[in-house]
Amino acid sequence: MYVADSRASARASADGAVRPEAGRRRAAIAPTVLALGTVSLVTDVSSEMVTAVLPLYLVTGLGLSPLGFGLLDGVYNGFSALVRLVGGHLADRGGGRHKWVAGLGYGVSALCKPLLLVAHSLTPIGLVLAADRTGKGLRTAPRDALISLSSTPEGRGRAFGVHRAMDTAGALFGPLVAFLILRATVDGYDAVFTVSFCVAVFGVLVLVLFVPGGRRQGGDGGGGERPTLRAAVGLLRRRDLSRITVCALLLGLATVSDSFVYLLLQRRLGVPDRWFALLPLGTAAAFLLLAVPLGRLADRVGRWAVFLGGHAALLLAYALLLTSWHGTPLPYVVLALHGGFYAATDGVLMAAASEGVPAVLRSSGLAVVQTGQALARFACSLLFGAAWTVWGDRAALAGAVVALAFCAAFSLTLRPKGTVPA
Repeated sequence: MYVADSRASARASADGAVRPEAGRRRAAIAPTVLALGTVSLVTDVSSEMVTAVLPLYLVTGLGLSPLGFGLLDGVYNGFSALVRLVGGHLADRGGGRHKWVAGLGYGVSALCKPLLLVAHSLTPIGLVLAADRTGKGLRTAPRDALISLSSTPEGRGRAFGVHRAMDTAGALFGPLVAFLILRATVDGYDAVFTVSFCVAVFGVLVLVLFVPGGRRQGGDGGGGERPTLRAAVGLLRRRDLSRITVCALLLGLATVSDSFVYLLLQRRLGVPDRWFALLPLGTAAAFLLLAVPLGRLADRVGRWAVFLGGHAALLLAYALLLTSWHGTPLPYVVLALHGGFYAATDGVLMAAASEGVPAVLRSSGLAVVQTGQALARFACSLLFGAAWTVWGDRAALAGAVVALAFCAAFSLTLRPKGTVPA
């Protein structure tokens, strides 16, 4: 059974989550959340080592065009959308086997790391990245369902904030490790991929040994819902969840990939190739510092306001990249805004979506929202890469600014119940 606070008595709520008894102090972060945060920290060290060097490896090392890179980047960030519903459904259908479905996803991604050592052209690299993202797609919804089910509804923003902060600590260390490896070895890229594999295996071991794997007990909390794919898709008939999904999809269509943001910064500032792997550190540092405060703020003032505020920060970052300003603070400001965007949206979106999903379909319901967002970001990578190839980077970014402003203005008119404080 999932426990929100081992030191305080609790009672089950109607949605299958755990609520503290009246008069008790706010529940501590669940041990399950902390264990999953550790897994994500270790795994992100592995994955961000690869992500930090991949743009430069593909564009400079293999000579791919921006369009070719956009295709691969879209695969890397959007292919998981095709299997997220499968991962969510398998976890729910198995009676709460979220840990084991997540473990399968982590294992698949780990096995893909050494394959990058033998892939040196567009097609095999695309296949490896697709397999890696398949693993991410399998694990994401079950992992977030575990976080949601082991947290109180009033503190889900904080719980997701703590998890995302631990996850981002790995994202902070990953590029730094990659940078040090590139400077210390002759065959830098191969060494990065090898070390990344070893770290990923360690993350899988932490999951198996320390994350609780019991089935849910008690009522299903789902009002008679059965964990089927039809029931999961049928959740979109719920007004609040459908609004959240539509907004996540529209805003995803205007969210430029992280890799493109770093490439734009490099071109604007003339950053040497050897320093490129350090650019993600700025985003990760801001994400790490802001994830918990913004998660708590979302619980207090409303998740929709914080979610849209994150996209306002991203819009400002894009606008700064379009200006003629070349001052020394530019990369720090842009990367801080970029990290603030993720801190205000990533976990906050999952906390908001959890309110409209019964416990028995929690993994599948979150997968529906994640699928829409991932597909939209896949399309954005393709469109932005094509626009960069045809019209140049500034014209492509200007189009993204207009699209993001329009989508944010539309999303501002919607206010799902699950995104405001109780």
